[in-house]
Amino acid sequence: MKTIDSIPTSKIQRATKLVTTGAKVGVNYIKYYGDKLVNSEAEAKERLNKNNATDIYDGLKQLKGSALKVAQMLSMEKSILPQAYVEQFSLAQFSVPPLSPPLVIKTFKKYFGKHPNDLFDTFSATSVNAASIGQVHVAFKNGKKLAVKIQYPGVAESIASDLAMVKPVAMSMFNIKGKDSDKYFKEVEHKLVEETNYINEIKQSKEVAENCKHIPHLRFPHYYEDLSSERIITMDFMEGEHLSEFTAHNEDQDKANRLGQALWDFYMYQIHNLKKVHADPHPGNFLVSEKGELIALDFGCMKTIPDEFYTPYFNLAKKENLSNQDYFVSKLYELEILRADDSPEELEFFTQMFHEMLSLFTQPFHQDTFDFSDANFFGQIADLGEKYSKNTELRKMNGNRGSKHFIYINRTFFGLYNLMFDLKAQNIKINNFLKL
Repeated sequence: MKTIDSIPTSKIQRATKLVTTGAKVGVNYIKYYGDKLVNSEAEAKERLNKNNATDIYDGLKQLKGSALKVAQMLSMEKSILPQAYVEQFSLAQFSVPPLSPPLVIKTFKKYFGKHPNDLFDTFSATSVNAASIGQVHVAFKNGKKLAVKIQYPGVAESIASDLAMVKPVAMSMFNIKGKDSDKYFKEVEHKLVEETNYINEIKQSKEVAENCKHIPHLRFPHYYEDLSSERIITMDFMEGEHLSEFTAHNEDQDKANRLGQALWDFYMYQIHNLKKVHADPHPGNFLVSEKGELIALDFGCMKTIPDEFYTPYFNLAKKENLSNQDYFVSKLYELEILRADDSPEELEFFTQMFHEMLSLFTQPFHQDTFDFSDANFFGQIADLGEKYSKNTELRKMNGNRGSKHFIYINRTFFGLYNLMFDLKAQNIKINNFLKL
């Protein structure tokens, strides 16, 4: 894979790159209008989506950082984005052009004040994995194989300006109006800033590993604080294949079920016992070992769940509460889905919309065991997402719905459900975490 010798770090450089990308998208639309004249609109739109997704991803992967992280987040919204975008943006999970070896050494010396060879017995300047915020290198010290994650230069400093640039696109895509929208973007900015603080990530990683080490078939790396800094993390190198690689060839249903139960228990235990959750559940953050164990990585994005959100959110996951209209509506107000300034039409529309969504999305919690290989269940979720994405009535209303905490909690559940479906995990004991 081609390497990168420099990353645009100034606001002007990064804005220029996005303007260039925007110009390419503009050309794609011109081609689209001509394409419609000679081909069907569906074919033309599919080509437009594919060309736009490719050009936007190509631009973002040069920028790296929060711009690319947003693409990674969007790739998990399979029921919202066209398939072309999902396919391209999912590359941001673990297939990104890495920094060149000279830039790696320069960056390491800047962050640590030393050459990597002064700290490790051996250090490979060629990365083995590159993602949105940092890339991983192999090193050895005292005979132990280590993974050294180095943050891309300029990432932490460009978060606010990057989000300001992608904000108009996100607002249009998710029908967010200008009024009161800042709370959502501030929440994203706050979490991205946290993710760039590797000292904080090590602290969070050690806490999660300690609290969840008792969960069967689940493993974590050990972290080395003396070989880490605010922009560099050193940990055990964990052998295994990415979850997406494993699911592409696995035919062992028992192994899939075992991994699925470990993954489900890991998330339910965090959410309900720790009230804090690993809010970045994409395939690049999980490995499968040769022994069939699940290895969890990268705890930079941890979401604390406050009681004022946790209680009404999970009360609405109970079947009996969904059928109690007065109770249901009261919880929608607590979760800021319904607002005091809503019109009667808005109250009726959003009450019905969220009842339909929650009745479907909470089905796993209404049973003792659940089959996450059920394509019909996930097809219904996709159909519902498409239904409301095309709803012209919704477009006329204020899309600012829900507490800011929805952003990362919904992201967690969308990601978890997708991973469970990719595993084709069956007979998952929903409340097994209560026994752990």
